[in-house]
Amino acid sequence: MFDTIRVMSLIAATLTTGVMAGAFGIFAVSIMPGLRNTDDRTFVGSFQSIDRAIINPVFMLAFVGALVFSALTAALHLREDGRSVLPWALVATVLYLIVFIITMAVNVPLNDEIKAAGDPDQIADLAAVRERFNEARWIGWNIVRTVLATTAFGLLTWALVLYGRIKTSS
Repeated sequence: MFDTIRVMSLIAATLTTGVMAGAFGIFAVSIMPGLRNTDDRTFVGSFQSIDRAIINPVFMLAFVGALVFSALTAALHLREDGRSVLPWALVATVLYLIVFIITMAVNVPLNDEIKAAGDPDQIADLAAVRERFNEARWIGWNIVRTVLATTAFGLLTWALVLYGRIKTSS
């Protein structure tokens, strides 16, 4: 039973971290580059709409789950028979914790600020709202999140390989 919980946690950590790496990545390679070339009204309205849509149970499960499942995986591999998986899961947890902190400290406040500006049809100075949003800062930190989450995903994928090797050799 313990082995089943360990492997399910590792699979859940890998999947949720992969989903988040993909979510951050899609913003980096298509959403933000696509919005960069729009007028201020389109940018503000589109970003507000995207941010409202992304806050949903599926996204939140992946966003929070990646951290919870990674930490749980590391904890479940503290025993002697899980030590080959432990460093990979632990580093993945630390990397994703950094992603989580960046999101909460940088990206979410910027998202909240642009949403608080209100309906784009009622905003007198859309250029000022867009400038206050600070696209360059949001994009830069999103690239950091993408790289860290992708690295964490790779580490967890390797941990799955190691776990499989442990199981086939025992």
